[in-house]
Formats: sequence, C-alpha cells, structure tokens
Amino acid sequence: METRELRYFVTVAEELHFSRAAERLGIAQPPLSRAIQQLERRLGVTLLDRDRRGVALTDAGRVLLDEARVLLDSAAAAARRTQRAAAGPNRLTLATKAGANHELLRRLLDAHGAEPDAAEIEVVLCGMGDQARMLRDGRADVAFMQRPFDALAGFDTEELLTEQQVAILPAEHPLAARSSLTLADIADVPDLPVARWPSQDGTYEPGRGPEIHDLSQLAQLIALGHASAVLCASSRSWLWSAHAAVPLTDAPHVTTVLAWPAHSRSQAVARLVKTAVDL
Repeated sequence: METRELRYFVTVAEELHFSRAAERLGIAQPPLSRAIQQLERRLGVTLLDRDRRGVALTDAGRVLLDEARVLLDSAAAAARRTQRAAAGPNRLTLATKAGANHELLRRLLDAHGAEPDAAEIEVVLCGMGDQARMLRDGRADVAFMQRPFDALAGFDTEELLTEQQVAILPAEHPLAARSSLTLADIADVPDLPVARWPSQDGTYEPGRGPEIHDLSQLAQLIALGHASAVLCASSRSWLWSAHAAVPLTDAPHVTTVLAWPAHSRSQAVARLVKTAVDL
C-alpha cells in the first residue's frame, strides 16, 4: 500500500463524501475515486459502500481507517524526528495541556536546566487530548498527560503527581463559600452548568453545559457566572480573583505522568525522565 492511497482513503472515510474529500485534498474527484478502487482491488476487499444516499464504511473499511491513521502518523513522525535530529540531537519538544500542572512543569524545567548538557526544551501548550496525537505523529518527544483521562496506550510513562479534583466556580456563587463539595452538589445547579470538554475524537457528551474549546474561554464563562468546571487542584495556578476552587470529596484522583513513545532511543528524553524521577 502507498501512503498516498492511505491518505486519500482516510480523508474519504472521515468526510464520507467524495467531493468534499477531493476538495480537502486539493485534487479532482475522478483520480480520487480511481485511487480508492485500486486500493480495494489490491486488498481484495470492499472498503466503502456507495449508494444514492452517500458513502459508508464497511467493517473492513473501519479496520483500515484505524490502521491507516497509525501508519500515516508513524510516517509523519519518522520524517519530523529525522529532521529534528539533523537540527540538533540535544533538543526536545514537550507537549502539555494549557493551564495544567504549571508549578510541576516549572520545577521540572528548572531542575533539568541546571543539569550539565541539558537539552533545549520547547514547551508546546495544546488542547484537550492533543498530547497523544503529538507524540504519535512526531510533533512532540515527551508530554505531560493525565490518568485516567488521556489514552496512554503505546507510550512509556513515569508517574509524577497524584492530586484531587476541585470545582472551579464564580467567586460570588453561594457554593464557593463551602469548604468542600460533592459531584452531586454541582451536577444540577440550574444557573451554573458544568462545562463540557471534547472527547478524544473531538465530540461532546450530551449535557446542558457550554462546549469548551480552550482555557481562556472557560475562565471567562466561569467569571461571568455562566459555567462551572471540574479540574485538577493544580489548576489553582491560573485562577482569576473572580474564581473560587472548592475540593470535591468524591471525584476520582488524577495522576500526571510524563509520557514518551515506547520505541524512543533518545538520550535527551532519558535524561529528562531521570530528572523527573529524581524530582
């Protein structure tokens, strides 16, 4: 199979529409259709059901979609890591969710920077669930991730910190004066719905709360009294004076881990992990 064919197939499978897929790829529709047909002949299976209502994935197509994404990410990762190695082996990119674990990250960077021959570290602040994608496609060498929320399959990890979760509320709300809360206390407050973050596939669970895209949006909605949120206790580092953080007694604890690709042979990654373990 050619990576070009796989890229074409993934685009069609995501759009479920040949014209939209062709437009997204920047090619005409006939060569796209021929490429998919050639891929089906080569594999000896039907990947897509086509009828008047549109395009749908077959069982075989769903399997190839999952596998093709992994292969394309691996190809992209190989190119990016090769280019970064040529630019200098003592440089790392660390991905972390914006607003998370600020103090822990600062301590790690300070401790690592004091080591002899420390790697130059670029910190990339990303959105919910982006760390795994960045590790898999080579845009990042290491990442701060959180168990149980992030998908850690395929990565080596080192546990750094376990903490409780807190409810982030408008400072003037009556619940903000409480010393602790439960998830039930904040679940059905009519005037303060819990904000909803996207899942790993970018979709949102049903609910009343606003759909959140980034931390600045969340901060303003809470300050305006239009939302609440459930976050790690370390999120206190970015709170405004208009916010309050109240411990949640029955929310599961969250463990922050340092993660990196299981096949990594980078000495710079190994030195950073050792610093984290010592810290």
